[in-house]
Amino acid sequence: MTATNPSIRSFHTRNKDIGVAIVVLIALALGYLLSQVVINRTKTYQEPDSPFTLQYPAGWTDAESLQEVLLKVENPVADSAFKTSLTVETRELDPSAPPTMQQLIDRRVEQRSALTGYHFIANRETTVAGAPAQELQYTYVVQPIDTPRRVSLPVVVIARDYILQTPTRTYYITLAAPENEFERASQRMDAILQSVKLQ
Repeated sequence: MTATNPSIRSFHTRNKDIGVAIVVLIALALGYLLSQVVINRTKTYQEPDSPFTLQYPAGWTDAESLQEVLLKVENPVADSAFKTSLTVETRELDPSAPPTMQQLIDRRVEQRSALTGYHFIANRETTVAGAPAQELQYTYVVQPIDTPRRVSLPVVVIARDYILQTPTRTYYITLAAPENEFERASQRMDAILQSVKLQ
């Protein structure tokens, strides 16, 4: 009869445990990298007959707009009845008498004040793609599902509005997100703004 040494059995088991742990760590790291690649994929929008471009998340889908806009896309998986949206609008300027940035801000605030529960939070000077810009932040309330007899609570929306002024055009880039999604959406907006090219 032969006796087995317990320390040898423990050594062999420990090697297997370490091997399994390494395989699990590698699988988790690969899964994380794959998720980052999928999350960070982008599509490029190019304005026709203009150098204006920007990149937005590839998973966002086209959305209808009641106004004439260059681009409106939304995040279909946002955790709210109101989906996070990105809207790009433009207006031509009269080069002989362009409005001041303050006039553009005042016009935008007046337009947005028609929104239900509109509340202006702040504005600040910034630049986007090297052009002077203003960031406006405000909130409003929407009723995303207005079908009669369907249960739906109003949603508080937080918006970031960027007004960019070039010698010939003004661009308005707006991110609107439900309050619970705003922080995450705001990080995406920062990446979108960094991708903007005006020339």
